[in-house]
Formats: sequence, C-alpha cells, structure tokens
Amino acid sequence: MSSTISTRSKLAINDLREVIVPWMTTRILIAAGFVTAYAASEHLVPNDRPNVLTEGLIAWDGTWYRDIAAHGYNSVSPDGLRFFPLFPLLGRAFSVVTLGRTDVALILIANVASLLLAIAIRRLVIFERGSKELANRAVWIVCLFPGAFVLAWGYAEALWLLAAVFGFWALRTRRWGWAIAAGLILGFSRPLGIAFAAPAAIELARVWRQSKSNERAVGVAAVLSPFAATGVYMLWVNKAFGDAWLPFTVQNHLRGTSANPVTRIWDGLSQMFGSERLGDGLHIPFAIAFVVLLVLTFRWWPVSYGIFAAIVLAAALGAENLNSLERYGINAFPLALSLAVATRNPKAERVVITVLAGGVVALSALAWTGAYVP
Repeated sequence: MSSTISTRSKLAINDLREVIVPWMTTRILIAAGFVTAYAASEHLVPNDRPNVLTEGLIAWDGTWYRDIAAHGYNSVSPDGLRFFPLFPLLGRAFSVVTLGRTDVALILIANVASLLLAIAIRRLVIFERGSKELANRAVWIVCLFPGAFVLAWGYAEALWLLAAVFGFWALRTRRWGWAIAAGLILGFSRPLGIAFAAPAAIELARVWRQSKSNERAVGVAAVLSPFAATGVYMLWVNKAFGDAWLPFTVQNHLRGTSANPVTRIWDGLSQMFGSERLGDGLHIPFAIAFVVLLVLTFRWWPVSYGIFAAIVLAAALGAENLNSLERYGINAFPLALSLAVATRNPKAERVVITVLAGGVVALSALAWTGAYVP
C-alpha cells in the first residue's frame, strides 16, 4: 500500500513539474494582454477605460457568475439563468476563505481547476497514446488554444473541462462510478454538459457484450448522469420562474436563430471582407480551422472523442451569432489533442506554439477592450 502511494505521489509531482511551465506561461501572456488593453485604452480613449477592463479577471460572463454567487439568481435579470449553478455555488462556498469575496473565490477555483485540467490532459494522452512527448505538447496546446485565456478568468470553463477530460478517462478505463460523478458535474455546470452522454453511450456500447449486468447498469447511469443534473436545475427553474426551458431559451436573443453550421461558415466567408470583418468575420478563420481539426479528430482518436467535439462545435456553429466561438473550441478539447498530433514535427510545433501564444495576448487584449466577446 505504501509503495502504491509513493508511486502515485511521484507521478503527481512529475505531472505538476511538466504542466506548471505552460500553465504559468499562459498567465504571463494573459497579463501581457491586460497591459496591452490598458495601454490601448489610454491611448485611444484617455480617462475613459472600458468597463470590462476595470473588471479584470471577472469580466464579461464572470460578472454574472459573481453576482449569482453573491446574491442568487433573483439578483440578476432572467438572462442569468443560462449560467448553470455549480460554479457560482462553489464560489459562494469558498468565499468563506476569501473574506466574502465571491469574485476572488471564483477566480481561484478556475485557476486551480485549470492546473488540474493540464494534469488530466497529460494523463489522458499518456493513457491513450503512451507518449509523454505528445502529452506534454498537448498540455501546451490546450493552455494556449484560442479562447483558453478564459481558463484563468472567473468562468466555469476550467471546472467543466476538468470534469470532461476526467470523464473521458473514466469512460475509457470503464470506471463508471467516476464517469457518473463527471457527468453530474458537467450537467450541473453548463448547458453543454449533456453532450457527455454521447461519448458515454458509445464507450458503453463498445464493452456491452463483455460486461456483466451490474456494470451495464452503472454504465447506463453514467450515460444518464448529465441529463439528471441538468434536469434537477431545470426543475428548480420551473418552480422558481415558471418555465423549465429558460436556461436554454433565454439566450435566443443573444445567439440568434438556429442555422446550418455548413451554410453558416459559407455565409461567414463574405463577412470576413465586409462591415462584419471585426465581428462575425473575425471568427470564420477559427471556424474553418476547427472543422479541419474535427476531421482529424475522427481520424486520429477514438470515435467518442470525435462525436463529443462535433456536438460541442455544432452548438457553436449552429448559432447565427458566432460570439465566443473560440471558447467553444477549447470546450471541444479533442480538437486541441488533434492539433498536438499534427504538430509532431519540432519546427511545426514551434511555429504553432508561437502563433497560439500571440493569440492569447491578442484575444485577451481585445476582450478587455470590449472589441471581442469571449
């Protein structure tokens, strides 16, 4: 027993040693983005900084989570129901140790979760491919992927992604109990949590014939777990606000009407050169890159990875408004794993890492100036 604990401790220390540099590097780049945004705002509009800049790491969606954590859903407009309750509940709970500052608690939770996420990514890739080199490269790419700067902000993404990656490890190793826990966290954290049911069903079907009845029962529970968690929240919303579907429908006026992802990209190509070139047109190159990575995901990773990424990406591309597309891209984490495989050439790796690092600075700076919606 003691030798097992010692081995696990050594693995954990080694994992931490490998991920701490990319994790810290990303935060240095985010700080550079903040300085860039501050300098730009001072130059363009002296003495009139954007509100999002004054909010710091709790900007944009972070302000919603902060207010919900501090005062509950009744303190915000009905739009706030799209923010699922687990993250703000944790923020409220941990505010006990942050002297009542729910904003500080949320930022701490997000950053600790993102550090654990980096470790989980490394462990998952080593399990799937047996390559520490690929695993370490995957950690860098996940940390620097477009939109990943929100993993340091007061957003639920880090917590949700940690549960998703851990859940995939649980599914692939047939640890169904842990998969249930991951599914509950996912379904109680964000609307996209129900996407976990698809890979869970695929992995259960893969081992169904050689499984005993008790494993099948627990596996089915893993498939249903994100629906159960989301359902609990919807029941509460129905009781408190009279419409269980509000967490999904309340953002229709923000996301626009549903659209075919393929035609949405096609229509977006013209926006790259029109009046929307700094609006939806800005997202189209990312959309195309994500679709290419999705194709590679189906080629290089188990089908459950590809289906999960496809569902998450379709949810983003199926909206008329492409705001936050890059954040959805990091939510579809298998895309980042495919990029890690694609950059196995050292020269390609250096180029991609450099470009991604510049993207962290640029996108975070644009978000803090209010020009980009993360």
